[in-house]
Amino acid sequence: MPYFSRKDIDALQHLYKINLINSCSGFKSANLIGTKSKSGQENVAVFSSVTHIGSSPPLLGFFCRPTSVMRHTYENIKETGVYTLNAIHLDNFEDAHHTSAKYEKSISEFDMTNLVSEYKKDCFAPFVKASPMQLEMQFVTEYPIKENDTILVIGEIKGLHINKDILEDDGFINLSKAKIASINGLDGYTIPNLEKRLAYQRPKQVDSAQ
Repeated sequence: MPYFSRKDIDALQHLYKINLINSCSGFKSANLIGTKSKSGQENVAVFSSVTHIGSSPPLLGFFCRPTSVMRHTYENIKETGVYTLNAIHLDNFEDAHHTSAKYEKSISEFDMTNLVSEYKKDCFAPFVKASPMQLEMQFVTEYPIKENDTILVIGEIKGLHINKDILEDDGFINLSKAKIASINGLDGYTIPNLEKRLAYQRPKQVDSAQ
């Protein structure tokens, strides 16, 4: 089994190190974040850092890279306070990945891919049409991470659109039915299959006589 000490990691070739460290945390969520500037310019970008914060209130977070360069998604969220999260699936992951290309702010990634924007229930930000799970998000707060100058952005779920056939009776969203993608590292896309749901676990009874 190969071993990398911290000294080894620091000495790695740049791209190799990025691939290694981005992959070692395991599979990550794959989402498109849709935003729009106050002037009406649409933007959509792929993120693999969306994570559950809490259910009551319903909060999700994602990490934004350092703002030393232009970050259109972050700028639009701070400007309007509204954004959408859209699941990436089997039929659109290649177009979704292309949104990581660094276009000028005046160019919408919707125009450069086959992704289509749509609007629902007076939400200012665009959703990604045909995404099997679409979330309307409201910006709540942000936390600068001083160790690497990233920003944890936290938002509240204001609305949730889910395809009926993937929503089970107990509220469980069966992502595998919709062929929703996950990301391995920076550029490896996979469509996971649900193996089995397991019951809530409680401690086993211990025989006090032992």
